[in-house]
Amino acid sequence: MRRVLLKLSGEALAGEQKRGFDEPTVKSVAKQVKEIVDEGIQLSIVIGGGNFWRGRSSNAIDRTKADQIGMLATVMNCIYVSEIFRSTGMKTAVMTPFQVGTFTELFSKDRATALLEEGYVVFFAGGTGHPYFSTDTGVVLRAVEMEADEILLAKAVDGVYDSDPKDNPNAVKYDEISISEVVEKGLGVVDGAAAVLAKENHMPMLVFGLAGENSILNAARGVIDGTRVTA
Repeated sequence: MRRVLLKLSGEALAGEQKRGFDEPTVKSVAKQVKEIVDEGIQLSIVIGGGNFWRGRSSNAIDRTKADQIGMLATVMNCIYVSEIFRSTGMKTAVMTPFQVGTFTELFSKDRATALLEEGYVVFFAGGTGHPYFSTDTGVVLRAVEMEADEILLAKAVDGVYDSDPKDNPNAVKYDEISISEVVEKGLGVVDGAAAVLAKENHMPMLVFGLAGENSILNAARGVIDGTRVTA
């Protein structure tokens, strides 16, 4: 595995408080990522914005504006996590598909590739830069553009289940499932647009629980107790 893209849930980084950041959790992620980078794996990261904003739950705001707020939430998350990473000795860069002053760099595949090859951890913030597309779509889009070998989906739930394990204690976890089955069964691993993009470009995913010990490090090494989603 030479190059992977890691998707982190904003809510997962918030810990039990569900809002903002839980610094011990972020530092645990940083420790694992540093080991991955030190092993020579090129790693880029997308972070959701749910610890700050979930605009789809509000009917009082125009959808376009709500999505723009969500994009900015992901920028805040990436800048924060990037700085925690830097404090552990890693080199980082934050890229966005739109200008954010001097806070981030404007996304360029060539520039991102060069940074990854120099050992940087590259954060892709701001989603696709357009409303009506979720962070899921941004994840798959960047993974395809960067020719990643795999997407690592670190979630609050430790894999893909046939129903919501929070509501159904008898929910069954899949060890492996195709992206087509995920869509057909409405399992909600990623949204429809992201699923189609992954399927058309044969982009596999590993879905696992962030809370597990060394979960990210193990996933990057191909060892997970979650679910492999084939394309």
